Amino acid sequence: MAIFVLVVVASLLPLVLTISFALLKWNEIRYSRKKGLPPGTMGWPVLGETTEFIKSGPSFMRKQRAKYGNLFKTHILGCPTVVCMDTELNRYILFNEGKGLIPGYPESMLEILGRRNIAAVDGVSHKRIRGSMVSLIGPLAMKEDLLPKIDTFMRSFLNNWNGKTVDIQETTKEMALSIAFRQMVDREPASLYEMFKPALDKLVVGALSLPINIPGTTYYHGLQGRKRVVEMLKQLMEERRSSSKAYDDILYRLLLHSKDSKYSLTDEEIIDSIIIVLFSGYETVSVTLMMAIKYLHDHPKALRELRDEHFAIREKKKPGEAIDWKDYKSMNFTRSVIYETSRLATVVNGLMRRTTDDVVLNGFTIPKGWRIYVYVREINYDPFLYPEPFTFNPWRWLDKDYESHNYCFIFGAGNRLCPGKDLGILQICIFLHYFATTYRWEEVGRTEILQFPRVLAPKGLHLKISNYHE
Repeated sequence: MAIFVLVVVASLLPLVLTISFALLKWNEIRYSRKKGLPPGTMGWPVLGETTEFIKSGPSFMRKQRAKYGNLFKTHILGCPTVVCMDTELNRYILFNEGKGLIPGYPESMLEILGRRNIAAVDGVSHKRIRGSMVSLIGPLAMKEDLLPKIDTFMRSFLNNWNGKTVDIQETTKEMALSIAFRQMVDREPASLYEMFKPALDKLVVGALSLPINIPGTTYYHGLQGRKRVVEMLKQLMEERRSSSKAYDDILYRLLLHSKDSKYSLTDEEIIDSIIIVLFSGYETVSVTLMMAIKYLHDHPKALRELRDEHFAIREKKKPGEAIDWKDYKSMNFTRSVIYETSRLATVVNGLMRRTTDDVVLNGFTIPKGWRIYVYVREINYDPFLYPEPFTFNPWRWLDKDYESHNYCFIFGAGNRLCPGKDLGILQICIFLHYFATTYRWEEVGRTEILQFPRVLAPKGLHLKISNYHE
């Protein structure tokens, strides 16, 4: 029997290899009809090279660049795509939206994050949605409304940690989602948050997964998570509209905007705006804060300087007195720590654009409708821009010109600069203020950190917490 099975397998093997080769060639032939494309490979039909991209993104990119140069074609996340790893060309693409290079996130991501979120729209719609968001979470709103609430929340959240061992990865996720949720929908029952959290967890993970919509897959669960989030937000919006009660939160102000404002948003835009703020804050703030705590633990000199900065603030204040705007603006080294952490622990690896017409780049023709993946990750490790690029050196950012140099795309670029950037920095600064002046921390065990497609500690990042002054 065993011999028979071996004979069958051996006889089928050439057929399997022939079919596999034909499928690979079919995808290459299908896209080779387009003239003037950059070199590269397109992978399998439908899937393309998505599996390899998600599994080993940075090494996949470097391998393809070594073969084909800084501009190469591929097929990822369901789209024929040209990857750009040229620093100057990346800047041109990001700053020339009006030249047929509009946002172009894959259908798979739009299905989860929403087609009317700020990262997906362009032109007048983008200007209107961005204006609405900046009016609600921009510097003026932060100074006059959000800072006192964030300060109160952080002091409560960090209370009574002495003697505990915490998984700071899960704890920062809980903090980031909880504070973002309160800013969006304040004074709602705690049960709403408990129902919302697992749905958003699925949405976040699904947005960065292999786009296979089959029950049981991560992507399928992501779609189900979005469906549940949308259902809850729609119900909440109906309840708010049928009530005369005023609320002190972002959803209430968005609903007011929708009645009479130059920043009026449709219901779909309101829902997608809330989802993208929650998604961005949840993913970016939590990961950056976790990695900042990790880097500070591993670099005592940086931790000492950060503590000195925050103790200097506390010395000027009464016990228990809240942080004010002037205190926050004096946290220069802390801000530098956040920038350096964001550079080293890259959360956003690249930005997607879509061509609205045939576009010529470096002598190659990118067909209409193709995606361009502006791969910014490698820029963060460019030794010409960042000497000793793999060294944690927050002092480099104390030169304010560093934040605005031509190739700093950590928080986006041009009119696509993240509207929640300053709010995220504020939240991390206030957390670090109370955490560093109240506690010491030591890592428990060894921690593995994955860098792609998400920055993640698969087994958690466990810290033993003790009071600083003991």
